[in-house]
Amino acid sequence: MSPAQGSVPDAVRAAGEIATWPAVAAAVDESRQACTALRWHQALRRRIPEAAAESRVRGAAASMELEGARLPVDVVRDLMRGAVGWHDPLDPVERVAKGTIAATAATESFTAATAPLQVLARLHLLAAAELVPAEELGRPRNDGEDCRELLEVSPAPAADEARMRLRGVVALMSALDVVPVPVAAALAHAELVHSRPFTRANGTVARAVERYIVRAGGLDPTGVAVTEAGHGEAGGAAYLGALSGYARGDRDGVTLWMTQAIGALTRAAREGERVADAVLAGKLGDSDG
Repeated sequence: MSPAQGSVPDAVRAAGEIATWPAVAAAVDESRQACTALRWHQALRRRIPEAAAESRVRGAAASMELEGARLPVDVVRDLMRGAVGWHDPLDPVERVAKGTIAATAATESFTAATAPLQVLARLHLLAAAELVPAEELGRPRNDGEDCRELLEVSPAPAADEARMRLRGVVALMSALDVVPVPVAAALAHAELVHSRPFTRANGTVARAVERYIVRAGGLDPTGVAVTEAGHGEAGGAAYLGALSGYARGDRDGVTLWMTQAIGALTRAAREGERVADAVLAGKLGDSDG
């Protein structure tokens, strides 16, 4: 059932089939409505850059928390704008946080025309810069290299299968004019987590790729929807549980992930509206944790 288990054309074909499942189609419609409502927010008439920057702040904070590395949002904001520096040496939380912040921030620089492999390589180089040796950055695992992340979701497949599934992700990223963007974003996210093509930082890369797809594919061209917070709002256990369902590969498990992940886009748009409200009111940071 997984879209990346066959050839590259199979990945796109399977994604199209999944998009027709009633529960998935309903979630897609709801996420589109939420993102359309966000796009028309008054603050986004003139202040998109400010709102998008705050979205990346909140997104980085939510993504690192899903990795078990929590920092207050106001601290993440200061780190992202360079108002405070990092410790030397970095502590374990900061090693994860620094890569997550860098990868989330980098999503702004990619467009729909950016080659998917370039997106993936750059995001991994940034996300894992403090976690793995330099020779492992920006490339998929080689034969014999393992990944010990996310074992609560499923065992990581062998490197050759991971590379094959990565080709399916690239196909989805290249087919945003064919596959509904919420479906492509959810599937790419799940495939990166399930296949774990890199030795470390696969979850961080997956969430950054989802953010990129949602913006580059035109679902949220403003980049204000906080996609990572959409997952974090449901809680880490629900997030990992739905990914475990996807890893089973049966229709029920895939549907569980797809409806939860696409539902997260609806929550992401609502968080984006809260960001836009704060920008409009000049109250960024007043209620951050």
